Amino acid sequence: ISFNCVDSCLSSLKNCQAYIHTGMNITTHVAFDLVESFNDVEDVNSMEKIMLEYAAMDRELSHYTKAIEETVHQIKREKPENIPDLQYLVKEKFTALESKNSDSDLQQNEKYAYFKDQLKEMKKQFCHQSNNGSEAIEEIDEDIAVTQSQMNFICPITQMEMKRPVRNKVCGHTYEEDAILKIIENRKQQRKKVRCPKIGCSHADVKASDLMPDEALKRAIDSQNKQ
Repeated sequence: ISFNCVDSCLSSLKNCQAYIHTGMNITTHVAFDLVESFNDVEDVNSMEKIMLEYAAMDRELSHYTKAIEETVHQIKREKPENIPDLQYLVKEKFTALESKNSDSDLQQNEKYAYFKDQLKEMKKQFCHQSNNGSEAIEEIDEDIAVTQSQMNFICPITQMEMKRPVRNKVCGHTYEEDAILKIIENRKQQRKKVRCPKIGCSHADVKASDLMPDEALKRAIDSQNKQ
C-alpha cells in the first residue's frame, strides 16, 4: 500500500496548524496592545475568547493528525491482504480521541497558557499608569511601584537594562536572552548544569527549553524609556 497521498495530506494539515499558531500569536499581540493602550476590558476579553477558539481548532487538528498517523502505523505493522477502509479507521480513532476532550485541555494549550500568563503580567506592568489619583499617598505608592518595576528591568547577569527579556517558567526569574543562552551553552560544553543567576534563587537547572519571551516586561521597559 502506498501512503504518498496520505503523507501529502498530513503535510497540509500541519501547515494548517502552523496558520492557527500564527493566528494565536497575532491575537496575543493585539491583546497586549489593548492593555497597553488601556482599552475596554471587554475588548481584551474578546481576545481571550478568540484564543480559546484557536486552542479548540488546534486540539481538533492534533487529534485528526494523530488518528491518521496511528492508522498508517497500524496498517504498516499488520500488513493486511486487503486494502482496509482508511476513512473508517481514521474516523474511529479520531472519535475516540475527541471523546476525551475537556476544558482543561484548552487551558493547557501552550500558546493559550502563554497568553494568560503574559496578559496577567501586562496588567501588572501597566495598571498603575492608568490610575491618576490626586492623593499624595497614591503618588508615593505609584513612585514605589515604578521604582520596583525599574529594578525588575535589570538583568541579573549583565546588570544592565534588558532589551530582550526571557522568563524562566520554573522559577519565574527574567534574564537578557543572549546572556542566559550564552551561559547555558558554555555550561553544556562543560557538561554542567546552570544555576539561576538571580541571587537567592535555589533553582539549579536552567534549561533553554524553560525560557519564554517576556513580552509584558519588554513592553514595560520600552514604555518607560519613551516616557
